[in-house]
Amino acid sequence: MEAILSNFRQVSDRFSWFNAKSVGAPTLVLLILALLVVPLPAFLLDVLFTFNIMLGLLMVMITLNTRKPLEFSSFPSVLLIATLLRLGLNVASTRVVLVEGHTGTDAAGKVIESFGEFVIAGNYVVGFIIFLILMIINFIVVTKGAGRVSEVIARFTLDAMPGKQMAIDADLNAGIIDQDTAKQRRNELTQESDFYGSMDGASKFVRGDAIAGILILIINIVGGLIVGTTQHELSLSEAGRIYVLLTIGDGLVAQIPSLLLRLDRVLVTRVTTDEKHGRAGIKAGRRCQWRLHCFRDCHPAGAHSRHAPLCLPTLGCSWHWSGLLHPATGS
Repeated sequence: MEAILSNFRQVSDRFSWFNAKSVGAPTLVLLILALLVVPLPAFLLDVLFTFNIMLGLLMVMITLNTRKPLEFSSFPSVLLIATLLRLGLNVASTRVVLVEGHTGTDAAGKVIESFGEFVIAGNYVVGFIIFLILMIINFIVVTKGAGRVSEVIARFTLDAMPGKQMAIDADLNAGIIDQDTAKQRRNELTQESDFYGSMDGASKFVRGDAIAGILILIINIVGGLIVGTTQHELSLSEAGRIYVLLTIGDGLVAQIPSLLLRLDRVLVTRVTTDEKHGRAGIKAGRRCQWRLHCFRDCHPAGAHSRHAPLCLPTLGCSWHWSGLLHPATGS
């Protein structure tokens, strides 16, 4: 028995590098790449789309609860991984829409169907126009504006680096700070420049994601009409009804997380203080408003019972967060 345990310890020591921290990110990237080639069932698309929306909400909460950008220095990497996840889901949902769309509006899952019906509201023309407006706002206003903000901040941060380094050296020579403090400030200055440079590069990547979303929208509609009328003998009106709803729902469940991640750029626009973003800028309103907003963001995907477990953690976070932002008073 002791020999077996000794052999087991030797094997464990040999593979000590193999842990969750070392393989977590590569495994996640491989799973995202698998979305590009592996067909997914509708219920799994529902779960992944709901998780994607919850991830966007979680990122917003973390961003607003951050005192300074360096507290969330991994944000550029998280932004790229979330963008890859969204692109993989777009490809997977497009495959399901084109292959199974002729079976009905629920072919790609309840989440896409719910979002499509929620926007269309019985009028396909008005719903499609509203969706186009949302796409234009996301691409022209939010994406391009956030990219420009990241670019300007990165440039000014790099331009200000020599002056900040000289100020640190001056304080060190004057005896205001010691050697350890000067070293710490230099490290923070280097990390700050690396962070804003990474955000500038991630902005270019995210802009390409917005363009890809528009192209996927066109492919879904045109390809769906061609497939429905030629291969499945649907009438043009019936094919239009099915594929327009699926396209709008698919585009909306991709645009909402995309818009939430664009809003996270508020992290690079803030001035470093001891106050969190939530306390500094959002002190008005009552505690229940945060819970209502979070519940509203779970709709309409949360209207289905299978997504309730995914919405509950977000509601719990909002309950706790609202208590931090608006502590109860005795009055």
